Amino acid sequence: MTPPTRIAVIGGGWAGLSCAVELTAQGLPVTLFEAAKHLGGRARRVDWQGIAIDNGQHILIGAYREVLWLLNRLGCGDLLERHPLSFDQPPHFRLALPRLPAPLHVALGLLTARGLDWRDKLAATRFIGALKHQGYRLAADCSVTELLDRHGQTMALCHHLWEPICLAALNTPMHMASAQLFCNVLRDSLGASRADSDILLPRADLGRLMADAASAFIQARGGKLELGSRIDAIAHDTQGFHLSGRNEVFSHVVCASHPVQLPALLAHLPELAPIAGLVAGYGYQPIQTLWLSFELDLELNVPMLGLDRGPGQWLFDRSDLAPGLASVVISAEGPHLAMSKQDLLGAVLGQLHQAVAALPELRDYFLIAEKRATFAAVPNMQRPGNATALPGLYLAGDYTQSDYPATLEAAVRSGAACAQLILKQIETAH
Repeated sequence: MTPPTRIAVIGGGWAGLSCAVELTAQGLPVTLFEAAKHLGGRARRVDWQGIAIDNGQHILIGAYREVLWLLNRLGCGDLLERHPLSFDQPPHFRLALPRLPAPLHVALGLLTARGLDWRDKLAATRFIGALKHQGYRLAADCSVTELLDRHGQTMALCHHLWEPICLAALNTPMHMASAQLFCNVLRDSLGASRADSDILLPRADLGRLMADAASAFIQARGGKLELGSRIDAIAHDTQGFHLSGRNEVFSHVVCASHPVQLPALLAHLPELAPIAGLVAGYGYQPIQTLWLSFELDLELNVPMLGLDRGPGQWLFDRSDLAPGLASVVISAEGPHLAMSKQDLLGAVLGQLHQAVAALPELRDYFLIAEKRATFAAVPNMQRPGNATALPGLYLAGDYTQSDYPATLEAAVRSGAACAQLILKQIETAH
């Protein structure tokens, strides 16, 4: 006799929410367990002195089709502000893609780029052409640094263009980062349509953008959300799946928690020991976000401003959240991790004075450090699939098998994939 369908989703980040939205939309009974008191995981709302900010500044691109479909389904798509891709790093560098069809937008963008000479522009054009010719597939993975060296990319190109893309997308230093994942990112941005290369910036906090709407959607369709409910282990027998501290039995379980927690969750499931061992060997990279409150709004005239010669990498005007608010992102490991908060603030403010013509007076600041923000996207990294050797148990998260590094798109794709696998399993059983 087939046991009744009862689905548990462990983890309320974007992967878990994506999965729960898909399943409840089909009328299936879902209970989502989240250890924290809030939803969103590593892309969530944080309160700072009564201001709703984010734990980190997340950038999306037009190629993120699963994220865009989900947000539009939840009625939140209009909270994203779309801009043509541009890299502005005053006073040294500027590259802006015009509103032209592909590949003319990239060609003209490179031709008119400021801060690159003709040798740089020719090298970049040859590199992009070579990757396109081979379908953005490498015969063997290697580091991004090795790939760029192999294709004769100049110091100026690496510093102003390729390194910012690598850090923003892979959150891993170039000498460590997977060239294949880097190529996949280029394929779906510079190598795709002009709209796919667009930058999409949230114009609301991440809770409003995703978590609040997903929560309402799930509950309106009979799903349950249990916040502050930590699940430490999963057991399995002929009745189904048992979660630590719970008397319920579930027919399906989706593990959508941080991969660091996965080995403990799977410790009582010998069939999944290979996956637990694989994930236990992952390395991680940090992201620091410095929130700055100024007396006046910044006037950047661009969606985001690149920073040079210091720890800060990108400056964002976030006056959409509060007057005078801005954020500075510092991706991946580096010397900045050894700096005190005051020294880091001083170094970043020094960068801002060089980049912003008239920097307003600083009122306050707040540093958020995510020590394990993403997995280290290294060459030849093995990532588990969404289905496992134990029927009924699935894995969702940006670390699962994907063309992408640890991005919101990878997380949402994984959640949707788990939902489709469950629907197919249920259909087959009946």
